[in-house]
Amino acid sequence: MSIETTFTDRTPGSAALARRAERVLPGGDTRAAGWHLPYPLALTHGERTHVFDVDGRSYLDLSNNFTSLVHGHAYPPIVAAAEQAIRGGTAWPARHDRQVTLAEALVDRVASLDHVRFCNSGTEANLLALQVARAVTGKTKVLMASHGYHGSHEAFEAGFFDGVGGHPRWVHTITAPFGDALVWERTLAEHGDEIAAVFLEAVMGSSGLVSAEPSFFERVIAAAHAADVIFVLDEVITLRLSLGGHQASLGITPDLTTMGKLIGGGFPVGGLGGRADLMSVLDPAKGRLFHSGTFNGNPVTTAAGVVSVRDLTGDAIARMAAQAERLERALRESAAASSLPFSCRRVGSLLNIYFVDEPPRANLVRADAAMMARFHLAGMNHGLYFASRGLLVLSTVMTDADIDDAIERLDSALRDVAAEQGEVAA
Repeated sequence: MSIETTFTDRTPGSAALARRAERVLPGGDTRAAGWHLPYPLALTHGERTHVFDVDGRSYLDLSNNFTSLVHGHAYPPIVAAAEQAIRGGTAWPARHDRQVTLAEALVDRVASLDHVRFCNSGTEANLLALQVARAVTGKTKVLMASHGYHGSHEAFEAGFFDGVGGHPRWVHTITAPFGDALVWERTLAEHGDEIAAVFLEAVMGSSGLVSAEPSFFERVIAAAHAADVIFVLDEVITLRLSLGGHQASLGITPDLTTMGKLIGGGFPVGGLGGRADLMSVLDPAKGRLFHSGTFNGNPVTTAAGVVSVRDLTGDAIARMAAQAERLERALRESAAASSLPFSCRRVGSLLNIYFVDEPPRANLVRADAAMMARFHLAGMNHGLYFASRGLLVLSTVMTDADIDDAIERLDSALRDVAAEQGEVAA
């Protein structure tokens, strides 16, 4: 029986929900990142390290909602904090203690943050950073990495789709290759009078955990400042990698930092932080830039976020990184034993795997898409849940026994892929 047939036989409830969804949602979905063929798994709930589908099957979760659930599912301290907040009301148009406490925690944690402003997603945080940069500089354009990702908005999607599938380049967006400091320096020297902000991810997450040396960031920051351009570091995914964010590991100081995911404890959240002089344009008393939002800094999100940030300790970060290193080593050994081409990028507790000898420059231009799709389904057939692009994400509640379990299940999935690959080749 094929991998896909096994999947469809195991998930009739997900298939039924897919048919319902397609009648009322475009393509049956409302979030592109979670979509996959033949249809996405439909989940009912999560507990600690596992998620459960509509057919009652459990899966060890190696997705953790694309890094936002750093403490896994229904983490008791977060549940308790959120429940208490809900009993007092979910939102009101005034400041409150939990809002300030979360901002204090972030300012204390990340050295480059003087002030923080909350919103409701990483996309919103990056759009707010762009608004601030435009207000401060009087310029309009964005310089970002080819295949970078800063949210679902045309200003940033122009870079994400750069050079792929004939997507146009938007008038306000300029792109440059991630890691090539010389191109960035030349672009800023030539177009600095038009560029309001440089946006860079600390690690390119959607492109497959592409990293760069600290010297690349240092040179881009210097070139940006020479051209009177604001440097924005996107830490929506990477804030989990160090107590001070990945910027602490890189040894750099951005002008503005965008955040999301873990700082909401599993609830919708975004955050912008940075230098006081830049953030001051958001001061309502000064009236330079009007920014509001019905649910900005709401008591439920911030109550959960306070606990999430508090409990992401240095020891927890180090433990997850060690577990991820072990997982990577086991994957390489299993792939070799199954005679499969394999490569992996790993940064701390995050891994992205490939079925090619060298990782591609971006996930959108990978040559192993068909094999990755089979592995994704095979993983679910063996009780694993992870992103269809091969992104694996650990959480603080995972034990060494969970990693043992993951290694065994991943090995079985790889064996299935190898067997089917042999049949296809034959």
